[in-house]
Amino acid sequence: MRAARTILGADPPPTAVLAFDDRSAGGLLDALVRAGVDVPADVSVVGYDDSPLSRLAHIDLTTVSHNPRELTGHAVAALVERLDGGRTEHREVVVAAELVVRGTTGPSPNPTSAG
Repeated sequence: MRAARTILGADPPPTAVLAFDDRSAGGLLDALVRAGVDVPADVSVVGYDDSPLSRLAHIDLTTVSHNPRELTGHAVAALVERLDGGRTEHREVVVAAELVVRGTTGPSPNPTSAG
């Protein structure tokens, strides 16, 4: 709520906000709607983690999916390698994130001022 108050009091106000996670984005959406801000016409909101919350019809949150199925597959494979083969060396795995566009994002309200 404190972050929402900061956003609502900003001059000029932001045209987009990326929240830490979908739960935080949901709280921000609630505060913005209660303040009469039109999401996404006035400000776009994006969460992170593509949680079940983001898919609720009344939230319809644009979010970033970190591909939990692929992450789980890598984690299980690493565990099996460690248990079966005794692998101890460090391994880094990079999994591509995916932007899941839903109803809380739109074009910038003032595209000519974008820098």
